[in-house]
Amino acid sequence: MTSTVEDTERKVEAFAPLFKRGRDEMAKVLVGQHYLVDRLLIGLLADGHVLVEGVPGLAKTTAIKALANTLHLQFSRIQFTPDLLPADLVGTQIYNPREGNFSTRLGPIVANVVLADEINRAPAKVQSALLEAMQERQVTIGDHTHKLPKPFLVLATQNPIEQEGTYALPEAQVDRFMLKLNVTYPKLEEELLVIERSALPVPQLSAVMTAEEVLGARDVVQLIKIADPLMRYIVALVRATREPGLLDKSLARAIQYGASPRAGISLAAAARGHAFLDGRGFTLPEDVRAIAPDVLRHRVLPTYEAEADGITPDELVKRLLDKVPMP
Repeated sequence: MTSTVEDTERKVEAFAPLFKRGRDEMAKVLVGQHYLVDRLLIGLLADGHVLVEGVPGLAKTTAIKALANTLHLQFSRIQFTPDLLPADLVGTQIYNPREGNFSTRLGPIVANVVLADEINRAPAKVQSALLEAMQERQVTIGDHTHKLPKPFLVLATQNPIEQEGTYALPEAQVDRFMLKLNVTYPKLEEELLVIERSALPVPQLSAVMTAEEVLGARDVVQLIKIADPLMRYIVALVRATREPGLLDKSLARAIQYGASPRAGISLAAAARGHAFLDGRGFTLPEDVRAIAPDVLRHRVLPTYEAEADGITPDELVKRLLDKVPMP
């Protein structure tokens, strides 16, 4: 039976107190960072992995750990380093000389919420192992495939400086992240409060959501209505990244590669998550515009000329949003 918008909104309203409590818990250890918190929750709701980028000291890791602490889920943190091996990530087979057989020891990737800290410091083999887990929701050890638990969410961090000794993520892997978030410096009053809080004991956070509740919220998100004109707007935005010359000749000279249809899937799912957090059972163009930079910034590759002129992917996405007519 098809759910009406009113039915969906009642279901959204039923989950609203859980996510309010989750935000309140995270606010105990975070100052400001409303954008980061909301986008992490959208990733959780839309079943999409999230890449968080920002210079050191902006509470990227703290925010992800805070989210994990508000959930009754298994959490795992993996510090990515140049000497990390795929077996350190997914697990390995161990020989038992007494029994003469092998036993499997699962790695830290087998968890509900995985923090991949400084993901760009791991070599290509490790990144490939992570890719299978992110896309297929499974890991292969020897001849055996192990399904990952539900929900499964990878939240990765990287910083845009100190690139010596790092391994740039290939486009195929970056595309597996539904959202890429850019974390910026706090405002003056927020930074003052951060320094004041640093002298106080770190608060203990309470878990407010179970795995069943997270999966139930995801089911409700999938019911949120996207009208046909808005779906066409999503497709038009994604196609504009591949055919920018139809909108603006200067954009055609600035964009080398655009987004694949996977970006449209991610944009629709994230827009539903944005509407859910706003308490609605339907999406608006404002949901799409709000979340589009986070979905597209890592899927739009500037040309060499654009990079030389200092044009960033964020600027290109903004120009596309200004050019594509809203429904």
